[in-house]
Amino acid sequence: MRAVAARRDERNTTWEQRYADADRVWSGRVNATTAAVAGTLERGTALEIGCGEGADAVWLAQRGWTVTAVDVSATAIARAKAAARERGLDIAFGATDALDALPEGAYDLVVSSFLHSTESDFPRIEILRGAAARVAPGGRMLSVSHVTVPARAHDHAVDLPPMRTPVEELALLNLDQAEWAVELAELRTREAVGPDGDPVPLDDGVLLLRRRG
Repeated sequence: MRAVAARRDERNTTWEQRYADADRVWSGRVNATTAAVAGTLERGTALEIGCGEGADAVWLAQRGWTVTAVDVSATAIARAKAAARERGLDIAFGATDALDALPEGAYDLVVSSFLHSTESDFPRIEILRGAAARVAPGGRMLSVSHVTVPARAHDHAVDLPPMRTPVEELALLNLDQAEWAVELAELRTREAVGPDGDPVPLDDGVLLLRRRG
């Protein structure tokens, strides 16, 4: 247990350092695939896991969702809070470890966009199981994931955990089929920009599950 805790602390420190070493890590724009799917859903309460600097949380709040959002990096959360303040939005941000300290309560939408890390032992499936436990009856869990290695991560490709399809992740989650309905489990291709500035097609995994009411 001590070794696991030490590994988790090391991972969390790495992410905090990554944010602290740069003025900004992400673009500040909502993820296009997340927006395309979430934009079709009825508004309610939302929990975002791994919110980074807050772009997706801000997008949700601007569209009428009541948003709680968490990330392991205090620096990222500080930037997310600033982004919300600039837009006059009331979002409950918190710096916390998603593996064992998610906010309590039940949400109409629990969403994660590219909840990945460069460590081969990153506990993604365990975190997604915790996310599923926060979904209210009738609510949904939306996971948007990398299925191909993103352009900026090619230098670390040897160390990355496996990129799984939504169908593969659904099998690993092993959720009760009597309790959950699969609304989307598919790949969507989008154009990204590679390290040389050229367009690069990437596949996003989309898993949208509804908890039966």
